[in-house]
Amino acid sequence: MPTTITVPADPTVGGHHGWRVVAALAVTSTIGYGTLYYAYAVLLTPMAATLGVSTTAVTGALTASVLAGALAAIPVGRWLDHHGGRALMTTGSITATALLIAWSQVHTIGQLYAVMIGIGITGAMVLHEPAFAVIVAWFTPDRRTTALLAVTIVAGFASTIFMPLTGLLSAHLGWRDALLVLAAIHGAVTVPLHALTIRQPRTVATTAPAGTERSGHAQRRAVAQAAMHDTRFWILAATLIAHGAATSTMTVHLIGYLISRGHPATLAATMTGLLGVLSVTGRLVLTAARRRLRITTIVAAVFATQAAAVLAMPLLAGTRTGAIITVVGFGLGFGITSLATPALLTDRYGTMAYATIAGRLAAPVTIAKAAAPLAAAGLLHTTAGYTPLLTAVAACCALAATGMLTRATTTAPNPSI
Repeated sequence: MPTTITVPADPTVGGHHGWRVVAALAVTSTIGYGTLYYAYAVLLTPMAATLGVSTTAVTGALTASVLAGALAAIPVGRWLDHHGGRALMTTGSITATALLIAWSQVHTIGQLYAVMIGIGITGAMVLHEPAFAVIVAWFTPDRRTTALLAVTIVAGFASTIFMPLTGLLSAHLGWRDALLVLAAIHGAVTVPLHALTIRQPRTVATTAPAGTERSGHAQRRAVAQAAMHDTRFWILAATLIAHGAATSTMTVHLIGYLISRGHPATLAATMTGLLGVLSVTGRLVLTAARRRLRITTIVAAVFATQAAAVLAMPLLAGTRTGAIITVVGFGLGFGITSLATPALLTDRYGTMAYATIAGRLAAPVTIAKAAAPLAAAGLLHTTAGYTPLLTAVAACCALAATGMLTRATTTAPNPSI
């Protein structure tokens, strides 16, 4: 018996509401990262003092949060492919707001860990990965890059906005009341934007044989399973794991390295702060260059530049000019994968199972980002100086560059992909 289903209304899905979705996601991603992630670094020391524990123990709660988000990315991706982002992101925003309030009331380190694990899970429901999945569903390839770029550029200023704001609120109100203010901002803005703006792409009704919806689910599973058997997927995963480990390590340890080279702490923090600005620059370079070059070639060149910049640090970073040059060289690769990954996945596997595949890719990459700084700290404790650490970071960037080029030349074993 025939049944009514929906299909895209035309091949140029997007339209005016599509750009309203982009604007909404740019705002919600900025607030989400600012309140659920960047505020933590500002509140770390006063929280440790209040709870009577070490800063290491409090830092561990953030690591637990990141790991929980990595594991949640897999079921979240599957949900997005089947049901879209509206209900998921709205529920995530409401829950995250409640968890921010609960965070302000913790009195033990165990309570902090429990709240931060919850925040990590809700982050997987509302931050970049689900936002990208919504955009991929809305836009055709010619518009998709611009839409993704808009969200990542705006969200790139989350730390610039919310770290000073959190510091100001904490100084005047204390860290508990500061979190209540952040919760109010998060709930008042993100919940209505997700609930009222996120929709499925414009569709029209048509008639198809009964069971088509079930067939669509089967096709998504088939595409996702094919990706798991595709050599290129695992090459991309290894590439992003290596690069994620390198960037997260430098984010955590760059200030300490620059201080060890004789730079004042404020200058070291300022130069490290360039990484956020440079992430926008790298994304703009990728967007402009991909009109003439293959995306894998551009990304590999940026990764190689990062490797060269890190290797040059022992020679150049002793001077202010040399430190700025090397930090700029490394910073160009910050954030570039957030644009490259959706393009690579959709070019290879289409959009039907994008969120499922992206979630399976994000899980190991995020785990690597969480674990790498801790491994780097262990390396620093067992070796003399930063040279072995810098060598390891440069090697990861070089491996990532090689992996990106290898992926571009590897033929898939399954021609049906």
